[in-house]
Amino acid sequence: MIGIYLMGFVILVAGVGGLGMAIAYAIRPTERKLALIRPLSLAGILAALCSFAVGIATALKGPADAGINSESMRVMLAGLSESFIPPFVAFAFLAVAWLLVAAGLRRQV
Repeated sequence: MIGIYLMGFVILVAGVGGLGMAIAYAIRPTERKLALIRPLSLAGILAALCSFAVGIATALKGPADAGINSESMRVMLAGLSESFIPPFVAFAFLAVAWLLVAAGLRRQV
């Protein structure tokens, strides 16, 4: 359940913040907007890493509490696979955002 909250945070930071600023930069490029995109990108990367680490820790907690058996291993593997989703989403948003920045840089020249 904690994963959905982390996913929301990653989408808000990396997705809406970075992508919104990149769209604004692509429409009307200024140095000030470009300067804001860089820390928003870093925040998105760090949020993705944080949510990934918490997902790993949460997945590993199950077998530690219940003991190692086939059911706890199944749940752990499912949790480990789900922990890769927030970084994937964050990096996809960042890729699109930086493509828009590249378009804005092209317009600026």
